[in-house]
Amino acid sequence: MFLAAFTSSGPREVSPDATLLLRLLKKDVSAFEQLYDRHSRLVYGLVLRIVQHASTTEEVVQDVFLQLWRNADRYDAARGPFLPWLCTMARNRALDHLRLKSERQRRREDTPDDLPSAIIAPDYEKQLDEKRRAERVRALMASLTPQQKKAIELAYFEGLSHSEIAAKLREPLGTVKSWIRNGLLRLKEGLQATT
Repeated sequence: MFLAAFTSSGPREVSPDATLLLRLLKKDVSAFEQLYDRHSRLVYGLVLRIVQHASTTEEVVQDVFLQLWRNADRYDAARGPFLPWLCTMARNRALDHLRLKSERQRRREDTPDDLPSAIIAPDYEKQLDEKRRAERVRALMASLTPQQKKAIELAYFEGLSHSEIAAKLREPLGTVKSWIRNGLLRLKEGLQATT
């Protein structure tokens, strides 16, 4: 792919990036350093605009240039100049990072906080404590908004996922997650206030 642009017939001016890439294909460290020096600021600025966090941006930029080192042969000069190709690679890496981060966040949101455990009491008091706790949970559930109550019931008593609840209630997924999260927080706070 890459070499085809240099072996075709006819005179063609070779850009400095193309020359450096030819050397990079031979694993020339100096060529890599020069490419890094020429383009790292631009790549950093692009990635920073996407991920909006400096330390994360540094990691993504490092990944981009590592990918360039390993896969310089994937550049096809016939498809266009090097710099847009490098920027596209950087953009894709940054978006991949955001997708991974949002997937981790989604998993955390799908796993509700555990409700505080009951204080261990002697056996003769255990049943009384469980009864009081059940009454408290019922009272707290009754204090929730109808949307929070319905969403929590569907999640915990019918075992539906957040996506299934959103479809059943015909509400946006983010809204349903918010109802569940806020309802559980109110339950947790109410239970902690009684202990």
